[in-house]
Amino acid sequence: MDSEKYSFKVGKFDCVVLKDAVNAYEDPASFLFSNAPQRELRQELKKYEIELDSWREWVSPYLCLLIKTDSRTVLIDSGVGSISPPAEGKLISELEAVGVIPDQIDFVLLTHAHGDHCSGNADSDSKAIFKNARYVMHKAEWDYWTSESTLAQPDNEWMVPVVNKQIKPLRDHFDLIEGDKEIVPGVTFIAAPGHTPGHMIVRISSGGEELWYLSDTFLHPIHVEQPDWNASVDVHPEQATKTRRALLQQAVTSQPLLHCFHFPFPGLGVINKTSDGYLWQDLSVTDRESCNG
Repeated sequence: MDSEKYSFKVGKFDCVVLKDAVNAYEDPASFLFSNAPQRELRQELKKYEIELDSWREWVSPYLCLLIKTDSRTVLIDSGVGSISPPAEGKLISELEAVGVIPDQIDFVLLTHAHGDHCSGNADSDSKAIFKNARYVMHKAEWDYWTSESTLAQPDNEWMVPVVNKQIKPLRDHFDLIEGDKEIVPGVTFIAAPGHTPGHMIVRISSGGEELWYLSDTFLHPIHVEQPDWNASVDVHPEQATKTRRALLQQAVTSQPLLHCFHFPFPGLGVINKTSDGYLWQDLSVTDRESCNG
């Protein structure tokens, strides 16, 4: 498997997971599990061979997704670009490696406005990189992050350059939606708020197969097992928990293939029901090839 991209099919659709960047987060316990009881967190981390007292860094990939349908080319999230150090985005070169140039993208679906998901919207002059594409975002997301009162909050200082360089200047390229919407046949944007006010997921359906791009609904596999534990960057923690629990129930019932932006590459797996909750099952390349027959 190429360590930067992973190609697979959902029905007749060609899909490619693209590793835009890798970033290291300090103080990961507080960042990922801000409200977790220390004793329970310590036990959960040991399942992943992590000692809480010595856990100094969480290394996360940023995994965007390219979808080629019968008639359209869709990119989900534009990555970190070059304005959100220390990570440096490689999305454009990864797209070119699979034969796609920015001008060929028809839609850029932005699951939310955080800098690791939409800092690849524009170049250094704040001109659209995907100039022939419609950028799609939930209206609640746009309204929240373009609000002066939101950006004035000290915790949101890091978002100011993202909004001012990657979002606001591209208003004419944006389609702002409310609620769920099928963007092209087989690709549906679905509201999943909590992590941010207008956070979205994407359902890809073709030939009786489904893939759900869950974005930041779950930042770490432990969030599948402990959906009540919130990340410090969850804007509305109680709503984030409700969304996670609802999606867990739906995923167990429907058993789609799932993709999570921050999970170990290529971020694909399924969720299984256990006697006392839920468990993320990562799909290896061999597993995925078996699923494709």
